[in-house]
Amino acid sequence: MQQDTELGYRILKVNHAGENGAVHIYAGQIAVARLTAPALVAELSQFKQHEEHHRAIFQAELDRRRRRRCRSYWLCGAGGFLLGLVTALFGRRMIAATTVAVERVVLRHLEHQLETLTGRDERAVRAIASIIGDERQHHAQSATHLGAASLPTTVMSAIVSASTETVIWVGMRI
Repeated sequence: MQQDTELGYRILKVNHAGENGAVHIYAGQIAVARLTAPALVAELSQFKQHEEHHRAIFQAELDRRRRRRCRSYWLCGAGGFLLGLVTALFGRRMIAATTVAVERVVLRHLEHQLETLTGRDERAVRAIASIIGDERQHHAQSATHLGAASLPTTVMSAIVSASTETVIWVGMRI
């Protein structure tokens, strides 16, 4: 059981750092989208609120366990903000491509986490399960803004997906 709750802790701390990154992606996008995609600002603000709530869920679970947050927490925030700023410079479709790419990776990881932790760390399972609906909504809603694939959105999607996978991989090991 100790090993199982340790895995749950490692997953929760990385998810917490990832939610901090997501909060800051949206903050960066909102700052620039006011100029490049003003019609998306309300939606991005709602997504940011969801991510802040998710971050609080994981923080509460880390606090309950008396465990510290991931060492990558602030790096995820800074990197997320930069990613949000840069992608928003290119407008609505690039903002959407970024969200779709991040959420695709995140949803795959969350679903795998639920499979792995079910029967092993039910508190971690409950925390993770509580956010999946919002993450699916972000993916689906953003996909409606994406339109037909283009070279720039395809390239950005690949870069964002690979970066998200890398951040998760590193977070699980530090």
